[in-house]
Amino acid sequence: MYAAEKSLRWIVDKWLAPTPAMPARVTRLCRAGSRRGCVVCVETTRPGGVLSIVFFRHDDGSWNVFPPVAERPAMNGYRRAA
Repeated sequence: MYAAEKSLRWIVDKWLAPTPAMPARVTRLCRAGSRRGCVVCVETTRPGGVLSIVFFRHDDGSWNVFPPVAERPAMNGYRRAA
């Protein structure tokens, strides 16, 4: 399965392994414009305390625990035909 095909639910199940006794819940959802993606904080209670993980949506549709690379200005040059 490709990274872009993995849903946020699949990633949460993999990383947090929620159960009916210790469910995972979204504690923060932030959409930063149409081009900047989405940030979701999911937490669950564990015997050792609360575990929170922040997930970032990337341009390819994948969810990761690291933020996407910021777009940088780019220049292009073209040669004119004489």
